[in-house]
Amino acid sequence: MRETRTAQRSIFEMYSEHDFAVQLKQLADLLDRHPEILSLIKKDLVNTSLKTVGRTGLTVENVFRCLLLKQHLGVSYERLAFHLSDSMSYRSFTRLAPNLSPKKSCLQSTIRQIKPETLEAVHNMLAADWLGKSKLSLAQLRIDSTVVKSNIAPPTDSQILNDGVRVLSRLLARSREVTGIKLRFVDQRKVSKSLAFQIFNAKNARKSVLYLDLLKLVRIVLKQIERGLLQVSTAGICTASGQKWVKEVEHYRDLVVAVVDQTVRRVINGETVSSSEKIVSLFESHTDIIIKGFRDVQYGHKINLSTEKHGLITCLSIEDGNPSDRERFLPMLQAHQKILNKLPQSVVCDGGYASKDNVANGRAMGIQRVVFHKRVGISYLAMGVKKKTFGRLRNFRAGIKANCSGFPDESNQSVIRKLGARCPIIGQKLAKPAHFNNL
Repeated sequence: MRETRTAQRSIFEMYSEHDFAVQLKQLADLLDRHPEILSLIKKDLVNTSLKTVGRTGLTVENVFRCLLLKQHLGVSYERLAFHLSDSMSYRSFTRLAPNLSPKKSCLQSTIRQIKPETLEAVHNMLAADWLGKSKLSLAQLRIDSTVVKSNIAPPTDSQILNDGVRVLSRLLARSREVTGIKLRFVDQRKVSKSLAFQIFNAKNARKSVLYLDLLKLVRIVLKQIERGLLQVSTAGICTASGQKWVKEVEHYRDLVVAVVDQTVRRVINGETVSSSEKIVSLFESHTDIIIKGFRDVQYGHKINLSTEKHGLITCLSIEDGNPSDRERFLPMLQAHQKILNKLPQSVVCDGGYASKDNVANGRAMGIQRVVFHKRVGISYLAMGVKKKTFGRLRNFRAGIKANCSGFPDESNQSVIRKLGARCPIIGQKLAKPAHFNNL
């Protein structure tokens, strides 16, 4: 049964004199002053229906601190396991017992049990506490948007179809190992890869012919998948691994069917498919197509964020699709009012948020100064500032660009599960859910 906290701190707990180790020590002291965090994390990591017997393993405190350390360092689970076995400062911060050196698989399976909603609750609790103690300032707030890219190559329909053939054929090949039933099928992976390569290098006049051949091949694989699913369901597979295999096959089958439809519409029929309907990756299927102005197309998720004068993020919203900044101005302010029960005195935003309605609505909510980087015909009087104050707030807004540039591209783990976002209180990169608005 997993314990909540380390029963007794080791007498060998020590930190080096390096500046980073000093920061870890300060963070550890901060976490000790908020033991209520572990009560929230415990709900995800401890199954109360199990008997309190057996090995305890990592405590809730160990797991949460390992999560903070991993996100702060920006390393993989394998590299995290090495650091925990090698560094005394890291072991002291995570409160690992002398006999514990968790492996990559252990860290991955336990840390991923912590739900994004739980981390959001931790964030909100600490934010409200620090705001009440005047350690978090809402005198001035700056709002901006950026894009967090998914870890995918620039998509093409031919490559996505080839990925579908490869993944579905691999699942058919593993059926005997997972379900105990050997499924007979014709492996089309080599032919599919060759066709995808030819399409990539072919001239436009020949591409449509090659696409027809590739679509025909994909439909053959889909028929093999349907026969395989029917055979497995007829056999009545009840094992957990078998059911997992069926769900995985159905998931990728549905995605491939959608890609076939969009390819026929775009390539064969010459239709225009809206970006909201397109699938750009089988493995990061949640990815949105983001176009900001006349810039290059980006694939990932658009986020809106706000920071206070110390550069700490007070609110982060991960959007569905590509809504305009102007539409997201009021929801960002309403999120502050809901989570922190307080609105800022001054708000300064990028020019994309500017509109007379946003100024009027912001002032009506009780905000004294609503300023945009570009005035776009809005007077100083309407924004509630003088020219000198406008210049000072516009310079203050530039500081949020450092936060925007700090968002890395996605790692190999799915954005659906987690997105990197900086916790506004303890300054660590905590996981946040995709498509979870008004965090």
